[in-house]
Amino acid sequence: MSDGHPPLVEVDTDGARARRFAFVLLESFTLLCFSCAVESLRIANRVAGKTLYDWVLVGENGDPVACSAGVRFPVDLGLEELGRDDTVLLCGGLDVQEATTRPILNWLRREARRGVTMGGLCTAGYTLAKAGLLDGKRATIHWENQDSFAEEFDEVELTKSVFVVDGNRMTTAGGTASIDLMLKLIADDHGEELANAVADQLIYSSIRTDQDTQRLSIPTRIGVRHPKLSQVIQMMEQNIEEPISPSILARDVGMSTRQLERLFRRYLNRSPKRYYMELRLQKARNLLMQTDMSVINVALACGFASPSHFSKCYRAHYDTTPYRERGAHAARLSV
Repeated sequence: MSDGHPPLVEVDTDGARARRFAFVLLESFTLLCFSCAVESLRIANRVAGKTLYDWVLVGENGDPVACSAGVRFPVDLGLEELGRDDTVLLCGGLDVQEATTRPILNWLRREARRGVTMGGLCTAGYTLAKAGLLDGKRATIHWENQDSFAEEFDEVELTKSVFVVDGNRMTTAGGTASIDLMLKLIADDHGEELANAVADQLIYSSIRTDQDTQRLSIPTRIGVRHPKLSQVIQMMEQNIEEPISPSILARDVGMSTRQLERLFRRYLNRSPKRYYMELRLQKARNLLMQTDMSVINVALACGFASPSHFSKCYRAHYDTTPYRERGAHAARLSV
């Protein structure tokens, strides 16, 4: 593995074999989450001056797999039996429900029975959960998929962490979170010095842990640093199914309803009621796109008392009905 230069970090492997990762590429996987993981391993080898890690690419049929950017990757293996010491990392991306096929699920369950360690990058936590491999465990998934995941897998303890390691199961939130997970694994395997050296090579100056959340704080996200406004928005986000009236929200943060109205108008250019409605409709859209929940159940999960009221509000905001939205989404997937 040496490139003619001495290792940057001395690593004693005591003659142990390299740890092998099997990257399972699901159709339309996200290139960023995959490349971040592979590059972290490659750089660990380079920095150590020896092969600490190697990897193979796995595809459902052994055929090339396209990422969401359209680039096709040849794979090394189909759904074959792996070594017990291998680590499986599923790479998910767009429309993970469609990419989660029965052969993939059956293969995962079989390998899991053999004790293989498994992880899901980006949206692939869905695939692990669908296979029943996250039951009773903590996990995370990309924030866009959190609503639908929580509705479908109530036996999984969903978190908003950047990554989660729970026993022999790992999940990440997607994007550069793959780097954070791999740096943890490298540190566990060969020490913090090597992990820090890999981070330096990646120009990755802020290593996150499983205690870090994947989304920006509310003040940062909305570009406003007003503690009471942030508190109200957090309360709204946590109470989608049973919305709280603006008067109660105002009372709970120690202000009048009129003061709350002025605060929202000043910083967000909309009323509290309008902002709350947009949050609920955004969750509804996620559920329509990512689950097979009935429109009635989606309406109830987002705090609407009747399907007709839900449909009216949805159409006013998105210029289409929930039924047409779902139909159009299904048609796009079938192309």
